[in-house]
Amino acid sequence: MTKWAMVIDHQKCVGCGACIIGCKTENNTPEGIYWSYKITETVGTFPSVRYHYIPTLCNHCDNAPCVRGCPTKALHKTEDGITMHDPDKCIGCKYCMFNCPYGVIYFNWRKPHPEWRSQEVLIEGCTSSAQEMADKVKGRVTPYYNPERESTLDGIRPKGVVEKCTFCDHRLKKGLLPACVEACPADARIFGDLNNPSSAVSRLLGKYRSYRLKEHLGTSPKVFYIRSFNPGAYIQTKGEVS
Repeated sequence: MTKWAMVIDHQKCVGCGACIIGCKTENNTPEGIYWSYKITETVGTFPSVRYHYIPTLCNHCDNAPCVRGCPTKALHKTEDGITMHDPDKCIGCKYCMFNCPYGVIYFNWRKPHPEWRSQEVLIEGCTSSAQEMADKVKGRVTPYYNPERESTLDGIRPKGVVEKCTFCDHRLKKGLLPACVEACPADARIFGDLNNPSSAVSRLLGKYRSYRLKEHLGTSPKVFYIRSFNPGAYIQTKGEVS
């Protein structure tokens, strides 16, 4: 049985944010909702300061607190380990958001993409409105709408329900990698079958020591991090005694 997982290589990640943009474009997520995002940390004391960038997404936990807490089973596990959400069953109670220790589930407080629904023009008789522009290119709400997302989930999730990363399940069904993986110019995100010992993710986890976010909670995340990024160098020395 396939068990999907992702490995993120800190050594290769340059913090460019291409994964975030690729995800938003693929999944039609509105402003303020990020299925793929980041944790940015600046640590140390000047002048010895380090910058940490940790890409984040749904961890698709084996022992998912969001699934356990969902009263309608809108959040559920698939056979291949994906934590999926069914907007038709979601009642918007937000228990999943409170139960998720990673903060990667978002709630649609308003009708998505309000900026593209506006009929206001910037210059009367000269420019078009945002809605006119979307209609002109035959987009659905937004001019850059991706209809491929509709194959397994609402193309744009409605007001009053939650949404989250699905490992791009619609792309997996077509034999394609998740959009964030494809968008990464440094190949810092590696995706594959954890149950296949020959897969890239299995080989990397066998070669490098890995960690997962908040492992002590026992959620068994399926997003692993390897290596650390350190571009700095120092003059070789054996130290000193005085």
